Formats: sequence, C-alpha cells, structure tokens
Amino acid sequence: MHHLMHRHLGKIVAGAALALTGTAAMAAITLPSDAGAADGRGSAGRPAALGAPAPGRDGGPPPPGVVEKAAAQGERGTGRDPLTDDELRRAQDLALPRTLRGAAADVTGRPGPERLTTDLVELTPAEAQLADPPRRARVSFYDYRSDSYLTRTVNLTTLTVESADTQHGVQPPPGHDEAVEAARLLIAAPLGAGLRQDYRDATGHDLTGPDPLSVTGFVYRGRAEGAAPGALGECGKHRCVRLFTKIKNGRWIDTRRFVIDLSARTVARLG
Repeated sequence: MHHLMHRHLGKIVAGAALALTGTAAMAAITLPSDAGAADGRGSAGRPAALGAPAPGRDGGPPPPGVVEKAAAQGERGTGRDPLTDDELRRAQDLALPRTLRGAAADVTGRPGPERLTTDLVELTPAEAQLADPPRRARVSFYDYRSDSYLTRTVNLTTLTVESADTQHGVQPPPGHDEAVEAARLLIAAPLGAGLRQDYRDATGHDLTGPDPLSVTGFVYRGRAEGAAPGALGECGKHRCVRLFTKIKNGRWIDTRRFVIDLSARTVARLG
C-alpha cells in the first residue's frame, strides 16, 4: 500500500479534498462504513458495541422495524404536491412529441435529446387563490445534435405546451447518464491510463467500463473559467464535464484534471 501511494498519490489527502496530481491520483479516503465493519472493532480499535442491550431490556436482538407503505399515487397531484409518476411521463411526452425526437440526439447519439430535469412550476399569485389551480411542469433537455439547451413549460391541466425555449452556450449541471458516459470515454481514452492503473492497484482487477465506479459530473465551461488550451476552447459551446470518481465501496480516484467533451467525444487534460 505504501508503494501504491508513493507512485500514484505522492501524499495522503485527508477527507474529500483530493490532490491535483499529474495522473488520476487515488485519495486515501476510507468510507465511514469501513470503520469496524470488517473486524468488529470501532474507530479507536475497541470492540464495536453492536447489538448492545437497551436499558431495562434483555440482551436479545431488537425487534424488526416496521416500514409504512407509501401512499398510492393518483394520476394527478393537487396544489403543491410533487409531480406524480403519471404527471412526469405526461409532461415529458408533451414537451417532446415523438415527431420531433428524431431531430435531436442524446449523450450516446441515440435519437431524442438527453432529458435533464422535470420540475413543478410555481403558481402565479392569482392562481394561488384558485380552488383548483393549474398544474405546470418545466422540462429541460440537452440536444447533442445541435448543442442546444431546450426547455418546455407544459400545462398538465390543459395538456398544452405553454412556452418553449432553445439556447446555445448554456450549460446546466450534467445528469447521471452524462456523467457515466463521460467516465466511459475517459476509461477508454489513452489519458485514462492513470485511472485504469489506480483502479487495478486498488482492486486487483482491470477497469473496462464505468460500472464499478460511482461518478458525479460537473460542467466545465472552457474560457469562461480561465485558460482553455487547444480543443478545450470549444467547451462552453460544447457540452464538457469533469468528474468526481470513486470506486464503489472503496476509495476516491482524482480525475478532476481531465475534461471530457461529450459533444466531440474526446478527452483532454488541464495543465
């Protein structure tokens, strides 16, 4: 382990503040669940007090908890209720009719834009006084074919699209599927060699895809954030992300110096 850290870390980084190193550097962060889980000991090396009897009770195990069943969702919510599953599907169908889906592409290149968010829209002051106010949803997408950010406001009461907007150069936070696709591109790229090596050193296995990793993406806007050499100058116009990367049930691997251009499907490195 000392040899592993010497080659890939250079130094141990405490907590979640990961080191910015030349390659994907593995940070020595232990999950809270690791403490005492493997050998039955607590964080100070003492035997963990698991299943300790409660005062006034015998030493038997506690009774199983009772989980209350979730209330059944109706087809339509009321007032400020969260959008129901049926309303989510209806909003997304209204916002993107099937006839328009072939004109856009998602993060993997399949027909239809990448769906990002579907949120309940606030009522106007006048509508808030109504006994049965309208329900609206705002649906957002990213179209990789045109590098555009699409938003649609739909009225779930009248089943109509009330407004539609298309913007270029606007980069909202990436969704989970975009972060996973960015990790897939990084793993396959020559610049992903450090990430692959760190994963092998930590697990003894080859990293061939993103499934063993937990990834979170954040937008990189190119020159809006400072110097953006070479192909990184397209970021902001293109959909570019950086990643927080963690081995599932394991350590962090620092991949923040890498920029994945999801529009061009390329990988570059900062600095």
